[in-house]
Amino acid sequence: MQKSMVRIAALLALQGGTLFAQNLVGTWQGPLQLSENPKDIMRVMFKITATDAGTLTGNMYTPDFGGRTAAPDVTLKGSAVKIGMPSITATYQGQMSADGNSIAGKWKGPGPILTLNLTRATAETAWKIPEPPPPPKMMAADADPGFEVATVKPSSPDARNRGLGFRGRQFSSTNLTVSDQITFAYGIHARQIEGAPDWIDKDRYDVVGKPDVEGQPNNRQMMGLVQKLLADRFRLKIHYEKSELSVYAIVIGKTGAKLTKAEGDPKGEPALYFTGRSQFVGQNATIADFARFLERGVLADRPVVDQTGLTGRYDLALTWRPELSLGDTNSPPPPSNQDALPDVYGAFQQQLGLRVEATKTTIDVIVIDHVEKPSEN
Repeated sequence: MQKSMVRIAALLALQGGTLFAQNLVGTWQGPLQLSENPKDIMRVMFKITATDAGTLTGNMYTPDFGGRTAAPDVTLKGSAVKIGMPSITATYQGQMSADGNSIAGKWKGPGPILTLNLTRATAETAWKIPEPPPPPKMMAADADPGFEVATVKPSSPDARNRGLGFRGRQFSSTNLTVSDQITFAYGIHARQIEGAPDWIDKDRYDVVGKPDVEGQPNNRQMMGLVQKLLADRFRLKIHYEKSELSVYAIVIGKTGAKLTKAEGDPKGEPALYFTGRSQFVGQNATIADFARFLERGVLADRPVVDQTGLTGRYDLALTWRPELSLGDTNSPPPPSNQDALPDVYGAFQQQLGLRVEATKTTIDVIVIDHVEKPSEN
């Protein structure tokens, strides 16, 4: 009788573990507390599912910003919940309540540890996740587009917004100098431009154009479009030389690189963007891609060069003290506990195992042979 009771207890324990795992499947949501201010929150939602192999996996959503992040590492041991999001170097850990309807836990990322308490959502209580826009039709990868039509005019002196990109089939460049256009078109820093008249750093222009190929271009094709625009409307002619310049060099730290290899298409386009004023995410990116992105916003005062010798593609995430960032101020707010965060140089070492060194090296520069103010439309 006693042995039978022991067997039954063991079976119940095993079943209990299975029931806990089953109870974690579903939708969980709660406010991520970003600071001591009760209103300083960001809504977070996890959707957890079971795989055919019986393990757990999921996705994290931020309904207020339309974001989705893979959460492939999900475990439940007893009442201990752990959800890993390697692409943003973050982990959620908590304890499930006895009734299986709530989880009290903490968000652990590159910055300070934050409170995140979750409740199980039903179909009626679950927050609505914004539908992602349909993916744009892309140009053929081998297309070499030009502009079917393009207008160039001086920007308004009162203009504040600046940018470059596509909306539908329309290309627009707003309130940018010719120097800005050259740095984008040729993937260089402004200090890599030599022999230019001073007006290319002062006069600002608005450009609107329609490419002569259907679909949206990838980044390489968009750079080519701007190169053709500069040659056609600004009569730009250049040649390359080598020059010794002050740079920021990205090198491997003493403890070795701490990088997550990307699982995306090795020939696919990288994605690099800010998720906050001092929070950066890169996906399917080389270190050279990372370097070019950094010199456009974070380390903007000189060129950034890759001296790691790493040739792979990686998923990257970086968080640093927000006062050192030039990122998008319309993005989610940064962690408010600035003292707990390293500066951008310390973040490289701690979070990526890389170092940023100020040095001098010989790199390519563009020499302006000829450029004119734009022709009439």
